[in-house]
Amino acid sequence: MQTISDNKAFGGTQGVYSHASTATGCEMTFGLFLPAEAADGPVPVIWYLSGLTCTHENAMNKAGAQAWAAEQGIALIFPDTSPRGEGVADDEAYDLGQGAGFYVNATEAPWAVHFKMWDYITEDLPELVFSQFPLDRERQSIMGHSMGGHGALTIAMRHPDRFASVSAFAPICNPTDSEWGRKQLSAYLGDNEEAWAPHDSTILMKQTGFDGPILIDTGTEDQFGDLLKTEALAHAAAARRQDLQLRLQPGYDHSYFFVSTFMEDHITFHADALYAA
Repeated sequence: MQTISDNKAFGGTQGVYSHASTATGCEMTFGLFLPAEAADGPVPVIWYLSGLTCTHENAMNKAGAQAWAAEQGIALIFPDTSPRGEGVADDEAYDLGQGAGFYVNATEAPWAVHFKMWDYITEDLPELVFSQFPLDRERQSIMGHSMGGHGALTIAMRHPDRFASVSAFAPICNPTDSEWGRKQLSAYLGDNEEAWAPHDSTILMKQTGFDGPILIDTGTEDQFGDLLKTEALAHAAAARRQDLQLRLQPGYDHSYFFVSTFMEDHITFHADALYAA
């Protein structure tokens, strides 16, 4: 692991690091905010998964999360959204290839070689950060935005014992029934739709739900609203009697202005779950 940058922030440290990933077979970069309390021992951690076209930098620089995490004594991890670099497959479209890993393990050419983002987020990167930094493996939560919200919800529901809580800003909720999802799932996983189901939070909600609280914020003026399928997840959660707060925020769109506006609520939501765990 190499340190790219290391900056004092809100009494703690905002670092950026790179490492050779066994999951993706290439160099990966991530951001990690450690609060001041990390100097005294392991601290709780929130994973933040970003959306299409993003790198680790978007949320790290725009979401304003560090100030609220510092108040709560919680670390933040900002992974990248896909493998990158020479020899890594890409596509001219913004919603496929580099910057659009969709948090799945690709099985189809040319993506299968490097696009193992599910393993990277759930196995590879956790093993690294918990071995190198003072983070409490027993107190984890996860959140994300858009494609990252899709990733956060599906990862939490498939690893319910790992996360105390999950939240999302404008998540892609039902990709198997959306133009914004079917394209990527078929490209990465092939045409067998049974392989898509484990990466659809609405289907997972119907099957298993999540043993913990969920918070979702979506703007009523979200320019991608019809593709997110928020209502499908809401109906599935209601049928299951899932502990879910779904808030439709009047006038807000899909941008980081929206994310940063409600970031304090999400950090506080996770802090309540992490410190109760």
